[in-house]
Amino acid sequence: MKKNWALAAILSLVGVASPAFGQGQLNLYCSVQVEWCQAIATNFERDTKVKVAMTQKGSGETFAQIRAEAQNPKADVWFGGTGDPHMAAAEENLTVAYESANLKDLHPWARKQWEQSNKRAVGVYAGALGFGFNRELLAKKNQAAPACWADLVKPGFKGEIQMANPNSSGTAYVMIATLVQLMGEDKSFEYMKALHPNINAYTRSGTAPIKAVARGETGVSISFVHDAVVEANAGFPADYATPCEGTGFEIGSMSIIAGSRNLPNARKFYDWALTAPAQRLGYDAGKQLQTPANMSAPLPPKAPDLTKMKLIDYDFAKYGKAAERKRLIERWDRDIGSLPRG
Repeated sequence: MKKNWALAAILSLVGVASPAFGQGQLNLYCSVQVEWCQAIATNFERDTKVKVAMTQKGSGETFAQIRAEAQNPKADVWFGGTGDPHMAAAEENLTVAYESANLKDLHPWARKQWEQSNKRAVGVYAGALGFGFNRELLAKKNQAAPACWADLVKPGFKGEIQMANPNSSGTAYVMIATLVQLMGEDKSFEYMKALHPNINAYTRSGTAPIKAVARGETGVSISFVHDAVVEANAGFPADYATPCEGTGFEIGSMSIIAGSRNLPNARKFYDWALTAPAQRLGYDAGKQLQTPANMSAPLPPKAPDLTKMKLIDYDFAKYGKAAERKRLIERWDRDIGSLPRG
């Protein structure tokens, strides 16, 4: 009896004390830069007392993981990364619909992403695709910086360009989808075959090529241009250009994962992440320069201005479909990824 009474007392105390330790937990998959991921986890914990377990990976890898875990989801929210895999996840019912009260505060392109995904993915930032380049390295080689897609296939850039692998990187998939929309599918794959000899590496992450450019390891990258400005602001001789023929762009997105074990906290995070203070964390914590989705969040200093670029009318509904994404990446594997190196 004494033992039972003591156990009951301990359980009672635990039950009373547990709310003081927080308001539950949130498992977050994050596909932006690690400093930004850490900042949103830390600030959300501070603001809500919800304990956050955060895993940072590229959008392609995260999508594959969510798909693999569909029967036993491990995460509640997927924050950031290119919108195409978020759209594909929505189509496959890997994410769930949610209508935040903060939608009214977002730019039209962010709300359109939500509408086209059947309310399952919302835009949280935007950024344009282009070229990063190392001014000093190109000057030493008397090589003019690229200004157009056509420039990248010139012999002077042989072995001088890096881009990511579309199997793991949303950045690389945006490039493929952009070229297909600009040139037509067959011509775009002919272009990528011509580009292949000039590629020295297909990296795992979308930001790795511009970091290599900044550090003088390669002359040119195919990157989101805001990442080039981040490196320039850090003191590296990095610069960027957006292709003269036109270019695509990403709508970095956020989704609640189907089967979330912490759905109330997932919705709480979703609402919080769309506020202007949360939207500023990308710049405040990691000096990231994407265009925020919240209309009250200012464009970060020196951030590329999307309104001054030649952007294509990127078809997020079509190229965000799971089957289309899978088909184009498989064709890239067959036609480009299988080509010999060197």
